Parts: sequence; structure tokens; C-alpha cells
Amino acid sequence: MVDLSNRVILLTGASQGIGAATAGILGEAGAQLIVHHRSATERNDAETVVRDLAETDRLLVSGDFNDDRQTERIWTDAVKWRGHIDVLVLNAAMMWPHGGVDDDEEIWNESWQRHLQVNVQAPARLMRAAVRHFRQGNGGVIILISSWVAHRGVTNSSMLPYAASKGAIKAVAQSIARAYAADNVLTYIIAPGIVRTKMSTDFAALQGGEEAVTRTLAMREWVPPEEIGNLIAFLATGTVRHLSGATLDVNGATYIR
Repeated sequence: MVDLSNRVILLTGASQGIGAATAGILGEAGAQLIVHHRSATERNDAETVVRDLAETDRLLVSGDFNDDRQTERIWTDAVKWRGHIDVLVLNAAMMWPHGGVDDDEEIWNESWQRHLQVNVQAPARLMRAAVRHFRQGNGGVIILISSWVAHRGVTNSSMLPYAASKGAIKAVAQSIARAYAADNVLTYIIAPGIVRTKMSTDFAALQGGEEAVTRTLAMREWVPPEEIGNLIAFLATGTVRHLSGATLDVNGATYIR
């Protein structure tokens, strides 16, 4: 069992999917957990995710990545809780399957703007705050949930903005890893394939359905979100320092680089 009993961890997008599975795993490992959810409507889901944690071991924070001021407040509220943060896990993201080659100008502009704001600008802003915070202390860990589309692209043109946003934020994380390695800022990128989440189910509907997608996978099964959570918990220990900057593919051998 990974021991995170002395680690304060901010986890974004924790109310569902990978985030929800990860929150439970981090809690079981003893982390002092800051659980981010987007809005009041997601608070009940977030509460359910951390129901087994003592009140003293968790904090819920809300904030919409579409608003830079709310993003800043997420970090500020999180730091105030314990006075410091050891690990930032950037899981929150959006996927809206529009903005492809054949979409009209209005839809194109809206989709690209939304993806770049939520999937790039907001997490980059949090990374910036984390680096500044970590450099004042003894360093820290940043874990970014990217996607295999960041390096293999997509075949469905409706996903162009999503793929671009995932590639962009991956580059930000890699650049931070290189620039601040001497400051003990450890940065890891996880690039999942098809994970058993609502986002992947929505994607599968665009690709001919779940069975059609599953047939393309080497293991003939989707990645359980708990596997991503277990990997995040391990990386959060910061014990494998020289893995910093790496992109870890989790796709069941379907795409090997």
C-alpha cells in the first residue's frame, strides 16, 4: 500500500470518472485531500467520493475552469487549508465533439475557445501557481492527465480541438519538468487510452459504438479508472524523481511508442 499520510494533494475534476476513482485511492493511502468539483450541482457527487474520509482529512473546493478568477480561487483556497500543497493532480478536462473541418465558423470558434480555456489555460494557470509555491519550499509534484491523442492524433475531425488542447498542455508540463527540475519540481504526464468513463462512452458513440471501439483494443477491454488512480498515487509519493518529465502510456498495449 502506498503511504501518502503526510501529503497534501489537490485533485481537480474529482467528482466523476478518473477523478472520483483517484480520490478514493488517495484517501485510502492517507492523503490530506483537496477535492475540486466544478459547480454546486457536482458537490453531491464530490461528497460521495470522499464520504469515507474524516472531515479533518479532506476539503471540497469548487471552481469553473471557464473563469480564470475561479481557477485562481481554487488554488488560493486549497493552499489556505493546510498552508501548503505537496502534489497537484490535474485531471479536470472537457471534450465537446465539435470544431472540425466541416463545422461552420461559429461552432469552430466556440469549440476551440472552450477547449483551449478549460484544457490548456486553466491547468496551465494552476501549474504556474504550483511551481511558484513549490520553489518557495522543498519542491513538489505535478501530475497531468493527458491523453494518447496528444501524441497519436485523432481520425475524427470533430475531435481536432480536443486533441490540440491535450497536446498543448502536455507540452506545458514537459517544459515545466525541464525548466524546474533543479528546484525539485517533479512533473509526470499520464496518457490514457480508452478509460471506462462517461467521456470515453461519449467518444465511442462517435466511432460506431462501444463494441466497435473495444474491437480495436489489444486487450479487448477499456482501462479501469482505478488503474489510473493507482498510478497517480504512486507518482504522488515523489519517490521516483528521475522519472520526471516522462509520459506514461496506459492503453493496454494498443498503442506502443
